[in-house]
Amino acid sequence: MKGGGGAGDKAGRGSGRLPQPTLRLESQRFRLLSIVVGCFVFCLVFLLSSRPDATAFDTVSPRASLEVARRPAVKTLRASSSAGLSGDFHVDVLPQQQGESRGHLRQSVEQSGGGDKTATEWVRDTVIVEERSDAEVSEAAEPEEAERDGNAVAAASNSDDQPAPGTDTEEVQDNAVRTTAAATVASTAQPAAETTATAPDRPEEKTRAAAGQSKLQEQEQPARQRQEERHDPAQSGGGDQPQQPPLCDFSDFRSDICDFAGDIRMDANASAFVVVDPATGADNGQWHRVRPYPRKGDETCMGRITEITVRTTTGGARGGAPPRCTRTHASPAVVFSIGGYTGNIFHDFSDVLVPLYNTAQRYRGDVQLVMANVASWWLVKYDKLLRELSRHAPLDLAKAGAAGEVHCFRHAVVSLRAHKELIIERERSLDGLATPDFTRFLRRALSLPRDAPTRLGDGTGQKPRLLIISRHRTRLLLNLDAVVRAAEEVGFEAVVNESDVGNDISKVGGLINSCDALVGVHGAGLTNMMFLPPGATLVQIVPWGGLQWMARADYGDPAEAMGLRYIQYEVAVGESTLKDKFPKGHKIFTNPTALHKKGFMFIRQTLMDGQDITVDVGRFREVLLQVLNNLAQ
Repeated sequence: MKGGGGAGDKAGRGSGRLPQPTLRLESQRFRLLSIVVGCFVFCLVFLLSSRPDATAFDTVSPRASLEVARRPAVKTLRASSSAGLSGDFHVDVLPQQQGESRGHLRQSVEQSGGGDKTATEWVRDTVIVEERSDAEVSEAAEPEEAERDGNAVAAASNSDDQPAPGTDTEEVQDNAVRTTAAATVASTAQPAAETTATAPDRPEEKTRAAAGQSKLQEQEQPARQRQEERHDPAQSGGGDQPQQPPLCDFSDFRSDICDFAGDIRMDANASAFVVVDPATGADNGQWHRVRPYPRKGDETCMGRITEITVRTTTGGARGGAPPRCTRTHASPAVVFSIGGYTGNIFHDFSDVLVPLYNTAQRYRGDVQLVMANVASWWLVKYDKLLRELSRHAPLDLAKAGAAGEVHCFRHAVVSLRAHKELIIERERSLDGLATPDFTRFLRRALSLPRDAPTRLGDGTGQKPRLLIISRHRTRLLLNLDAVVRAAEEVGFEAVVNESDVGNDISKVGGLINSCDALVGVHGAGLTNMMFLPPGATLVQIVPWGGLQWMARADYGDPAEAMGLRYIQYEVAVGESTLKDKFPKGHKIFTNPTALHKKGFMFIRQTLMDGQDITVDVGRFREVLLQVLNNLAQ
């Protein structure tokens, strides 16, 4: 019994559980299944975390699956602009592959919203983000924009290291991202063609990050725009103020000229001309300072000339209230100075009277002369000439300023149009005037009767008159009496005159006009040639010292411009008193022009005022005969 029971118990216990090998097999399958499920879940979580826009159960073709597998992670940036364009940009960033030496990156930009262009470019270690609107894409296809669009494409692809101008740039190098801010977008109201044309030429800036740096850096593009970029005034509330024409011309070598019209207020107390122009913007007003005397290169002279201010103002609160008129003129104003070197007859004419005629004659007497640095004696001396130029009494700027006067004009010219010494060049004159026009003006204003010299053999038996200018301080003609006798011997009626600043201009003019030839040593007295009748002859005696160029410029060229015949008698060393002041062989005799580099003061003191002259009468007689021959022709 005991033995049978034991066997039954053993059999019953064995029938209540699985066999040992089967249990071990099932346990292994469960663990394997858990591992597979865990790996699947891990991959799924990794996929979803790395590709948030991916669909877990999307079904694609094998080729599309390959492309998806190759697609890198996506970085989403939000861009916006003042023009109202905004959107999300998905930037595909491909990390640098191991085993490649800085291989190329592929970048793809997709703007959220249908219909926008996707721009794809290849650059080294660079992702380029390019934003374009539909209007820009369609406008780029226009024929007139084809060339500029082609240039933009070339700029984007001709370099592996530099992105195309006018685009937003993001660079990835050693897992470091470098970003430039979005390019400035033109106003939406501006035509798309203008935006597309100018975008490729805008400058950009980059920020470079160190290797291994992962922080995103942003930097705005400079606000500077290309000068060629067109501006639509409608976008800026009226646009830029129109550029005003310049009031003054500073290009002439002798004088600065201001010529302007409008609502002009002459504030005499401030020596200022104010042009009231409400259209003048705050940023394009003009302010000039002019000294109205034609010796602009001579600082010593110009320092004695009153400075005139010429400026514009809007007349409003910002520009300041303009001075109120105390007198309004219908005539234009011509403003000049009679300071400087006036008082010397050469400068009286060359610096004032000749350029004044060139400037004011066009108004036919209906002009207001405004004078600075006035000397009453000068006005008295040249009163007849001033009255011929203007029928209005001259206005003294200093006296008007002392009285607090403000004179108003519609047109004004500040300073005089001067050409060469004593010359008006017809091609430069605004009215086509020339030097003979001025000499005719002189004869008319001073009532000088002769407009032609005496002709030998005309049957009257009248001797031609020869006037000799006698200097009494410097450059004296020491043998004046011998020259007078020689002139009378060859057939002239010789007359001697001492030119003096105080001489009445009408009397001097009448005397000179009665003569047929004028002789004198280089100096201001030769200016009296202006009163000679056309066809008469000027003989200039040039002192020793290489002064031929000065003599020709000051009197030779003007004489010919006036219609006179000109003879230049150049003094030899033996005719100059310099031979008594310097040793023989001195440089002043062997090479005098080399001494000119010492400056004008040396020339004046040594070569001009430092010598007197005794002409060789025999040699000078030949000159007198040549003058007679001119009168016979």
